[in-house]
Amino acid sequence: MCGGGWTPEAVADLRAFSEAFALPVAASFRCQDLFDNTHPNYAGDLGLAAGPKLIQHMKDCDLLISIGARLGEMTTGAYSLIEIPVPKQTLVHVHSGAEELGRVYHATLPINATVGGFLSQAATLKRKSDIVWTEWTSAAHADYLENIKHPQTPGPMQMGDVMEWLRGHLKPDAILTTGAGNYSAWAHRFYQYRTFRTQLGPTNGSMGYGVPAAIAAKITAPERSVVAFAGDGCFLMNGQELATTMQYDARVIFLVINNGMYGTIRMHQERNYPGRVSGTRLTNPDFADLASSYGLHGETVEKTEDFAAAFERCEASGKPALIEIRIDPEALTPKMSLTQMRELAVAQGK
Repeated sequence: MCGGGWTPEAVADLRAFSEAFALPVAASFRCQDLFDNTHPNYAGDLGLAAGPKLIQHMKDCDLLISIGARLGEMTTGAYSLIEIPVPKQTLVHVHSGAEELGRVYHATLPINATVGGFLSQAATLKRKSDIVWTEWTSAAHADYLENIKHPQTPGPMQMGDVMEWLRGHLKPDAILTTGAGNYSAWAHRFYQYRTFRTQLGPTNGSMGYGVPAAIAAKITAPERSVVAFAGDGCFLMNGQELATTMQYDARVIFLVINNGMYGTIRMHQERNYPGRVSGTRLTNPDFADLASSYGLHGETVEKTEDFAAAFERCEASGKPALIEIRIDPEALTPKMSLTQMRELAVAQGK
């Protein structure tokens, strides 16, 4: 599920449809807020942080109902989850743009309809047999819960523990925003979105999106908590918008996850050219001091145990706030350290 045209009514109809037939529901890339992630039918998201068991479920299933998604590169794992042009699964593809139907995949049943129009009818369907997929769906949800268990990463700052704390601390209607970069995996994989329109992230992978998106979200919904995630490189794309957040008293809490480099590009460098670092190191300002110079409340955190108190001070400050989270450069991804990535590439003869 993805694309435009989603409304609270469409989300409610999707829930009713999935519950009636005990169907597992997976979200497309950066569209996790279209279905309550704590619901027993939720199976995870098919983005860059897709769980390996969810990927296997996709390959093993005999029916796929795609609602609103274009079935592009991100959602299909670079077109590896579904065979081209004719999937081995029975594919029902629902999309409001007729040009998308059959463009990449030849669906068994293409349906040219809006998300709302299709789901308003799907929600009224009644089971004609006792066949339900409860066991399959329960297994898929259990696999999703297993995938959000965070590993230990190098250094005294554990982003997995931060995300676990935020899951318990933030209200269900809190809005999280991201730009692009390895840091965004923490917000995508390890947070649970429970309410419609609580996730803002660029599906085209553009850097610098999270900061201005958070400011716009807070101006639009001032009563809701808004937390912007940004890597150090991502933040420097649009960090000057701190002036805008002060001008409009948009009380966002910005989290700048600082590892001193363009992490995603460095990851690809180490995978393909281990040890040959070029153009990815960053010389950064003190982000907390920078925020203070604009008039925000600024904090710096270097140890996991200091994060919660710093976040609560930001909430109590009565103005926009920023926390610089300094993480070990070795913590390049949730799954693999920089050194492990380099050693693997060398072992593979790269």
